[in-house]
Amino acid sequence: METSNNFDVIIIGAGISGINAAYRLQTESPDHSYAILEARGNMGGTWDLFKYPGIRSDSDLHTFGFPFRPWVGPPIAEAPAIKKYMEETASAYGIDRHIQYHHKMTAANWSSDQQSWQLTVTSGDETKYYHARFILFATGYYNYDEALPANIPGIDTFEGLVVHPQFWPTDLDYADKKIVIIGSGATAITLLPNLAKTAAKVTMLQRSPSYILSLPQKDPITYWSRRLLPESWAYRLTRARFLVLPLLFFKFCRAFPNAARRLLQKGAAKQLPPGYPIKPNLDPAYGPWEQRLGISPNGDFYKAIRDGKADIVTGHIKQITEKSIVVAKNSSGDGEEETETLDPDIIITATGLKILIGGGATISVDHTPVTVADKYVWKGLMLSDVPNAAVVIGYTNASWTLGADATALSVTRLLNYMKKNGYASATPTVDRQRPMGEQPVLNLNSTYIVRAKGALPKTGDRAPWLPRSTYFSDLWQARFGSLTRDMRFERVKG
Repeated sequence: METSNNFDVIIIGAGISGINAAYRLQTESPDHSYAILEARGNMGGTWDLFKYPGIRSDSDLHTFGFPFRPWVGPPIAEAPAIKKYMEETASAYGIDRHIQYHHKMTAANWSSDQQSWQLTVTSGDETKYYHARFILFATGYYNYDEALPANIPGIDTFEGLVVHPQFWPTDLDYADKKIVIIGSGATAITLLPNLAKTAAKVTMLQRSPSYILSLPQKDPITYWSRRLLPESWAYRLTRARFLVLPLLFFKFCRAFPNAARRLLQKGAAKQLPPGYPIKPNLDPAYGPWEQRLGISPNGDFYKAIRDGKADIVTGHIKQITEKSIVVAKNSSGDGEEETETLDPDIIITATGLKILIGGGATISVDHTPVTVADKYVWKGLMLSDVPNAAVVIGYTNASWTLGADATALSVTRLLNYMKKNGYASATPTVDRQRPMGEQPVLNLNSTYIVRAKGALPKTGDRAPWLPRSTYFSDLWQARFGSLTRDMRFERVKG
């Protein structure tokens, strides 16, 4: 354990991105000292924070897991298994000895004179100051302390229990209760089948539906490859399949949205009770992969409906009273509004996350505050005009960890390049002589992402400012791409 507060690199966050970055530093840049500052008391990030029933990955663990330590369980796993895997990985590589828990970075200022960062860190009632040559923000993309406001009119009048999944009460007894989940994203899709095991009835109340894809937890190719091939070969084959096939399916969905829609809805119809209405319940107005696909391991979502333990109601909330929710559904042919009244004991507001980059810390350069939304993202990892700092931003159409690993590899290569050439800092700099268009950094139209426009950086319409595309192209860039294009290097002054 380092006792000094001065490091070459400080990683903010001990989630899966932070652990991965630490491993890459140890193996790719072993002569750089580092520390991980974690605001909470445990490693795990998302997988330690959320406690709602069934909390699990919505990406396969073969690619969401660490590339250097194979995941050997089923492709979709629940939070306790993911957290255990992370803890075992951190222990196996000595990464856990570099983590300082209950250390929350509240501010960071870059000094051009000193060519280093000063970090203001709170630990209990104590304020500490750290210095680093380079910061890597592995803080995820949402606010751990605040949920996205639900903005549901009348919900304050409801006399039953209202719960947000981000702040799930560990002692909540929902056995034999009638539950309404407001939302249709990954959290709602996870909650419905898990709550339905003991609740009286679970209703997913959605304003707009999602596409939901069943993913088998076992498949013959994985089974036989593990039986017949050496373990390392079987892992590489499984990982390669989960890297390539989802990418091809994503490309198919975006290139042929109508065909993809029919395919997904046909798969849903096969798993639902005969005659269960696909429209409007599973017929989004947008094309497949304009928002993330919902994943249902072994079709558990559809099974809960098939068993009569759950259902879907599509419409908008007209009124919430002390004991009920009045839902306005699609108008009938004669123009009359159709309504349905739900009488839940518990309402769960699974309405999305509040986007936050950098963990909410105040970032400044020579004491001038950095406005993240005004910055372009260089090669998916560094903000324009901000020296020696990288932000982990993963993929929307693939596992987050793939983007995190591409970022970590790029950072270590940049650090090695700077050391070899005697540079103290690297600052991505947009060529102001060439006007550049703007693109969103996350290419989804999900409500919580659209509402976060003022909190996210932007990307450009030319390299090296383009948004992330695929892991394969980003991996090539991390290993071989230019480090000097639109990058300004400086040596220590004086």
